Amino acid sequence: MHRIREIIRLLIASYGDKIWHKKLDPVGELVQTILSQNTSDINSHRAYASLIGRFRNWRKVASADLSQIADTIRCGGLADIKAVYIKSALTTILEKNHSFDLQFLNQLSVNDARSWLMQLPGVGMKTASCVLLFSLGMPAFPVDTHVLRVTKRLGLLPANISADSAHIELERLINPGDIYRGHMLFIEHGRKICKARSPLCNNCNLISTCPSAIIVD
Repeated sequence: MHRIREIIRLLIASYGDKIWHKKLDPVGELVQTILSQNTSDINSHRAYASLIGRFRNWRKVASADLSQIADTIRCGGLADIKAVYIKSALTTILEKNHSFDLQFLNQLSVNDARSWLMQLPGVGMKTASCVLLFSLGMPAFPVDTHVLRVTKRLGLLPANISADSAHIELERLINPGDIYRGHMLFIEHGRKICKARSPLCNNCNLISTCPSAIIVD
């Protein structure tokens, strides 16, 4: 725990602190996360804006034809697949909850709230964790490729751990109050310094605590 706090402190020194603030309601965050799969942030945000601009509310999206949804989110990529996930998830939420208000999840434990979301079609561990963290401020730790790579290289996680297991382990290791900043900092570090193919170890201020660091003279 002490080592992780020091790693987060050093990352804050490099990238600044990351303070949580709510951007979307839980269903909006769910849809946005589905749209973000296998595409850029720019494209997924365009697709989300297009979806909201055309249908105005989630009930209308849920009742729309798949072809209408797909055409509306085409700019986000994989539109036909994502349209199925979005419509199925929205329909299931309405059937299970009789509304699109998911604030009740905040009254559950992280594991119980995540399990509820993972019953929705197309919703896995990462998507559910994104909804809980970004929309509800709950201490769920989404693990993407950047987070998994950085935390493995730092020796915080075993090399053979799965992404799903990494969510649980990082939530156990990191103070709940540091989960949002830790998630955001690991992603930024993975994009800028701890890259997949050519990590810039000489420019990394975690070099003294990283067992995977490679020094280039």
